Parts: sequence; C-alpha cells; structure tokens
Amino acid sequence: MKKVISFLLLSLFSVFSNANTVLSEEQLKDITQQFIAAKNARQQPDSTAADVEHFLSFLADEFLDEHVKFNVIFSSKEELRKSMLAKLEDKMFFSNIDILEMMTGRNVTFVKFKEHAKGQPSHMDKPFEYTTINIMSLEFNDIGKIKHIRRHHGL
Repeated sequence: MKKVISFLLLSLFSVFSNANTVLSEEQLKDITQQFIAAKNARQQPDSTAADVEHFLSFLADEFLDEHVKFNVIFSSKEELRKSMLAKLEDKMFFSNIDILEMMTGRNVTFVKFKEHAKGQPSHMDKPFEYTTINIMSLEFNDIGKIKHIRRHHGL
C-alpha cells in the first residue's frame, strides 16, 4: 500500500512539475526567429496555402492574436486561416522583415522588427509601399506553442 501511495504521489508531483515548464532563452529566441520567418514567408509574391499552414503551426490550439492599434482579435485558427488565405489573392511585390531587437522573459518574447513591404490589396486601385517598426509580444505555453500574440504597430 505504501508503494502505491508513493507511486501516486511521485506521479502527481511529476505532472505538476511538467505543467510549469519554462522554456530556455535559446528556445524562445529560436522559436521566435522561426515564427518571424514564417510570418514573412506567408507575405511573399509566391506565398501558398502551405505557407499559411506553416505559420499557423506555431500557434497553440487556444490562442489570441491581438492587433492592439486596430482593436482586432483572432481566437480561432479557422478564422485566421480564412483571413490569411484571402490575403493570398492580393498582389504582393515583396515583403521583408528584419529582427532589430529581442528580449525574453518567462515563456515570453518581445521582438522589435522592421517591416518593409509593397503590395496591392484586391480592393485597392494602386499598390502601396510601407516601412514600419513594430513591436510584438509572444507568450508561449509549456510546449513552445504561441498562446498570445500582441502586435503593437509603429508610429
């Protein structure tokens, strides 16, 4: 009986200790760099549905993607997928994202990046080009999937 109780307590302790997994700084930076690369890959002239799916693969099943400036929040992969696939109909000339700074905390990364792109949404008559500095926070769950994105647009 003591062995059974000991086993149960040990198992319970293992579950709780794994529930608070902290990703290393190296892991956080690596995942963030991969995520930014996937973000950029889905905004190219030759982007495909596979690029959208790769981007979505970084997200946890339950997540929030918050565009703070526009007060827009996505919480459904299906809704986000639909929006991104629709954007594939837009004409993109180029998109380039360069990471300028990155800070990490306990399962969170703050990334400052420069985005330079040129495109023409299907609802516009003329193309537009922009260069902006943005800050984004990425909160991760215990297995390295993004559970909350906060996008803070540049000035």
